[in-house]
Amino acid sequence: MRHHDLVVIGAGSGNAVVDDSFADLDVAIVEERWFGGTCLNAGCIPSKMLAHTAQVARTVRDAGTYDVDAGPGGVRWRAVRDRVFRRLDAEREKGRRGREGQDFITVYEGRARFTGPRTLRIERSDGGARDIGAAQVVVAAGGRPLIPPPVADSGLPYETSDTVMRLDDPPRRLAILGGGYIAAELAEVFAAAGSSVTVVEKERRLLGPQDETVSERFTELVRSRYDLRLGRELMRVDGRPGALRLTLDDGSTAEADLLLVAVGRVPNSDRLDLEAAGVATHDDGRVIVDRCQRTSAEGVFALGDICSPVPLKHVANREAEVVAHNLRHPDELVTCDHERVPAAVFTQPQIASVGLTEQECRDRGPDYAVGTAAYADTAYGWAMEDNTGFCKVLAEPDSGRLLGAHLMGAQAPALIQPLVLAVTLGIDAATLAGAPYWIHPALTEVVENALLDLDLDPHR
Repeated sequence: MRHHDLVVIGAGSGNAVVDDSFADLDVAIVEERWFGGTCLNAGCIPSKMLAHTAQVARTVRDAGTYDVDAGPGGVRWRAVRDRVFRRLDAEREKGRRGREGQDFITVYEGRARFTGPRTLRIERSDGGARDIGAAQVVVAAGGRPLIPPPVADSGLPYETSDTVMRLDDPPRRLAILGGGYIAAELAEVFAAAGSSVTVVEKERRLLGPQDETVSERFTELVRSRYDLRLGRELMRVDGRPGALRLTLDDGSTAEADLLLVAVGRVPNSDRLDLEAAGVATHDDGRVIVDRCQRTSAEGVFALGDICSPVPLKHVANREAEVVAHNLRHPDELVTCDHERVPAAVFTQPQIASVGLTEQECRDRGPDYAVGTAAYADTAYGWAMEDNTGFCKVLAEPDSGRLLGAHLMGAQAPALIQPLVLAVTLGIDAATLAGAPYWIHPALTEVVENALLDLDLDPHR
């Protein structure tokens, strides 16, 4: 059995743990599927490249709003797909070759599972296997799409976010099971590519975890784009490949050429035999870690979707930084803070959020003030002819401390960043609104106006 100083399971954000400061160690990276993880290959990056293309297509289609004559045309799907994945596949292979070329790193291809404390068996796709040990282990094996029983039991083909973006052609009729951010983004992509989209979601609104105003307004906006089956559960999938019939809990049906399953993701912890290593998990399968990203097993850390309560790439990257530091500085441990994590949804319109929603403020009980502003009430909003975008901020009335912020509209993921800084650094709403200059007539004025709309205690 070969013994390494450090073994990293997973070459997504786990790959970011190891930099040149580890060159004095014998390091192994184990990857079952693809370097770069979900983000590079089937998640954040390809979906946003496709989402931007969809936004361009929508802009061309709506050019008449701005008295611009645009010629007929459409999305050349195969050309778009090939442009996206030629670049990303090259990046994946570049990352692999780079690691294989480093003298202090050994790359193993295959699925790792624990056989004991800090000992692993790596099982290759060709049936071969190898046993290795390590002084320290980082578990960063990520997650995978959740497949509900009616789909899994049907025996009929389906797609997930792992596969659907590499299709040769967009389906004529696409059914999407799920109403979260993955479903919403991919609905936009395929609608722009010419698919007729049906969305089946058990909740009454799309993007349910978002602030209630965002969720309500977004749901109403897309009613004209998609066939929405809200408050409905899938009971059965029948038919044949290319001609599917979805039966819902109210007896209604939906016909589709292709089914995309986007009801959530599950951690890959069940594939690692964690019990053999003494690594404990939550009931939902997430690996239990402390704020230093240490698991219940000595010498074993975890990061990313396999353990994080906030399964987002920028969170996994931060966790990787914490793990890297703590591996090298065991007497100077640092911690990871999962509070006030911002997030974005790259739909049309875009959505961004940080901190508490209004429904969470109500549930938690303390007083709060709400400030809102519309894109349509800013000069740049006039230029954009935007009648739907808005910014909403929540703050404590007495102190002005920002509790949360939510935007829906163009550039939302960029516009929210001043609010992310304020929430993170404790800058109160009045100071944020009044101390810096806000460029006129930039779209950032919608953030300034929302802050000024807050009804705060003047004697604070």
